[in-house]
Amino acid sequence: MSKAPATPMTDAEYAKSNRQQKIVGSHWGFYEHDNKSEGLRPFREDPDPAMFGTELTGDRLSPSRILKPSVRRSYLEHGPGTAHGRRGAEPFVEVSWDEALDLVANEIGRVRQTYGNGAIFSGSYGWSSAGRFHHAQSQLKRFFNMAGGSVRSVQTYSYAAGEVILPHVIGNLNGLVTGHTPWGQISGHAELIVMFGGTPLRNAQVNAGGITRHTARSALLSCRDSGARLVNISPVRDDTDAELGAEWLHLRPGTDTALLLALSHTLISGNLHNNDFIERYTEGYGTLRAYLMGEQDGVVKNAVWASAITGINASEIVDLAHAMARQKTFIMMSWSLQRADYGEQPYWAAIALASLLGGIGLPGEGFGFGYASVGSIGQPSSPISWPSLPQGKNPIADYIPVARIADMLLAPGTEYDHNGTRRTYPDIKLV
Repeated sequence: MSKAPATPMTDAEYAKSNRQQKIVGSHWGFYEHDNKSEGLRPFREDPDPAMFGTELTGDRLSPSRILKPSVRRSYLEHGPGTAHGRRGAEPFVEVSWDEALDLVANEIGRVRQTYGNGAIFSGSYGWSSAGRFHHAQSQLKRFFNMAGGSVRSVQTYSYAAGEVILPHVIGNLNGLVTGHTPWGQISGHAELIVMFGGTPLRNAQVNAGGITRHTARSALLSCRDSGARLVNISPVRDDTDAELGAEWLHLRPGTDTALLLALSHTLISGNLHNNDFIERYTEGYGTLRAYLMGEQDGVVKNAVWASAITGINASEIVDLAHAMARQKTFIMMSWSLQRADYGEQPYWAAIALASLLGGIGLPGEGFGFGYASVGSIGQPSSPISWPSLPQGKNPIADYIPVARIADMLLAPGTEYDHNGTRRTYPDIKLV
């Protein structure tokens, strides 16, 4: 359990202690520590700190923490390619760092010489620590790029389908990882905020590379206090914080696209869409309209159709569409919606709906993905880029989509489709 926040120090006490102060960075925030106290305090300038991070120092010698390099016994005694099937069935043996380094270096050399660098997969995913120099994936890529290269993965589990589909729909990735409408352009401007997948503040406690100020809670409260109506569309009520007082439309998991299509159908059939915006800024409206009206498959994607799929009453769908047309509406969509078969479709449909409303680019209107999925979304972009460790160039061009690692290992040489191309899984000998 998290401890209660420490009593805030006065400015004088803070200045006095600052000489001995240490700042500890983590993915869930920055914390302060001095030589006189146990544990950590939240960073003084963080308005909504993640309190569980104060326990970091107490966990440094946890019984489950691995303190030394360890090698599976049969591998240590007999080397690679022996005792197949023993993984998970025998103990690991602690070894010295020198012995561990020799084992890994020899195995990398063996695989390179026997199979080539295209048989090595440098697959570290990358959330290992705050900061850039200690970022495990960067160090791993740099190492192998300097040693002849390796097969890598592309995209992320968080928003891979979005990474692939957005450039085909809007030409770039703005509104997915960076380039979001900042909270300051939503609060006080948006009259209706529709949150597909909610805005779970438990997720906003964390951020890649660390975060100094957690602002998602105060930003959402500011939206509420400025008069915006908040609607949480999710199977889970708690995907928005209770203090926001958001309305809850509970739909069946994975049916968001059907709801989005029905909202779009309602706008078009009621002549509530913004024709000027559509004609000036979009392509493909005729194709979308024909699909929604069922001109090819005979299935009209209206509110009644979506109600049977989503479990939301048809009248609620129609009422929401009318409200979105009547008010300045901002569409928020959680990254999580794309983690499913056809995960690109809710993203695509959300952009189509925002285009029909016509307010993209105006304060308080448009769309964005990932608000409260991590802590940085909606914060103003820094004019200065994070420093990074140069990784060099990878001589091996081969890669796999990040979620295909099991397919790659189980079926090397098999063909698969990715982003409009036909690719072949490599035959990996070392991960």
